[in-house]
Amino acid sequence: MRSTSRPAIRLSFGIIFIWFGILKPLHLSPAEGLLKTTVTWLPFGSPDNWLIIIGWWEVIIGVFFLFEKTTRIAIILLFTQMVGTFMPLIFLPAVTFQSGNFLLPTLEGQYIIKNLIIISAALVLGGEINRAKN
Repeated sequence: MRSTSRPAIRLSFGIIFIWFGILKPLHLSPAEGLLKTTVTWLPFGSPDNWLIIIGWWEVIIGVFFLFEKTTRIAIILLFTQMVGTFMPLIFLPAVTFQSGNFLLPTLEGQYIIKNLIIISAALVLGGEINRAKN
């Protein structure tokens, strides 16, 4: 499993981030409304511009995960992106939790919380980078 797990994680990241990312600038993402609502407080750029920027950011993350040499960069970009991904849990609790109960996430809340596994998988890849070279 060790020999196939790293390529499987990188390929999975590539598919997920390229696919979901490209939907944003094409205005086909089901997360568009949530994303735009989350970024309205930013002092610069419109929600439409942020949608495009974040979408392409995700595509770049996906492409960088496909190549072993750019995995470190992908991980850094992913962790930066994840900060924004978790923001609705803080700024939009009415959207992400049922009746304000933090034990009852909505579908949007579950969509965000499941990113913990993405962070964990990225940590596994990052922890294996130097080990793979030895």
